[in-house]
Amino acid sequence: MSFSLSKWVCPPPETFEDPVGSKGKVEWFRCLPYIVLHCLALIAFFHPVTIPCLVLALVSYSVRMFSITAFYHRYFSHRTFKTSRLVQFLGAFIACSSGQRGPLWWAAHHRRHHRHSDTEKDVHSPHSKSFFWSHTLWFMTDYAVPTFLKEIPDLLKFRELRFLNRFDWIPLVLLGFFCYYLPEFAWFASLTELTHMQSLIWGFFVPTIVLYHATFAVNSITHLFGSRRFNTKDESRNNWLVAIFAFGEGWHNNHHFFPGSARQGFFKGEFDLTYYGLKILSVFGLVHDLRPVPVWVKEKAIQPKD
Repeated sequence: MSFSLSKWVCPPPETFEDPVGSKGKVEWFRCLPYIVLHCLALIAFFHPVTIPCLVLALVSYSVRMFSITAFYHRYFSHRTFKTSRLVQFLGAFIACSSGQRGPLWWAAHHRRHHRHSDTEKDVHSPHSKSFFWSHTLWFMTDYAVPTFLKEIPDLLKFRELRFLNRFDWIPLVLLGFFCYYLPEFAWFASLTELTHMQSLIWGFFVPTIVLYHATFAVNSITHLFGSRRFNTKDESRNNWLVAIFAFGEGWHNNHHFFPGSARQGFFKGEFDLTYYGLKILSVFGLVHDLRPVPVWVKEKAIQPKD
């Protein structure tokens, strides 16, 4: 095991080669910041919790979850809508502040997941290893370190995205400093009466940890628990609870049957907050050409079953 600090600030991120070697060697030193973040979130139990604390946590969580689901997933991974180069960078930057690696890494691994879903080549399938593996351990391995460029040829021309992908820790660190110094703004201090530590805990530590596990639940829970509206070759499921926390990503069986739509809640009652947010952005011209759910897709639906 190497203890070079470069593993934290400048990981070896890019390769055109297919993944080889061990898929089970956990890089514990590289993942130390992830583990420490979980420990730091426990500080919340030693500080008073107020309504402004919860509001700040909700805002921090919601903005970043939307950026992950709308941009990392539906835009970079599946290209289900169009936007400008500036908006795509801003969406990627905000999503990057969630600590879930860079936009190119995220899209590359996700495209590979769809191609090999729930097979031995799907590195985060709960069926090939275990629930805990699919939920969190897989991305801590040596396999998960590189960005597989052959999966994302359409994104390689954007130098700013490649920079952000290589130094994906920068937005996360900036957000931490921003949250800590928020009480320095007179309007924020008078409105919330939060201390520096309360602002850091509830604006950064706690929502970041919840973001991790709400996102990871799509890999683990929605491939094990829920209903199946479509016959797919994998074990994807629709799970309404995950859909709430992950802003519509819980309609995972829908998505695996037809990943080419900007909407994942295909039917009435399937709450998809990400899609509603995209529709609002489209009103202001920030995104456009949202790809709909084709009629033939809905006609293929079967009765939900366990």
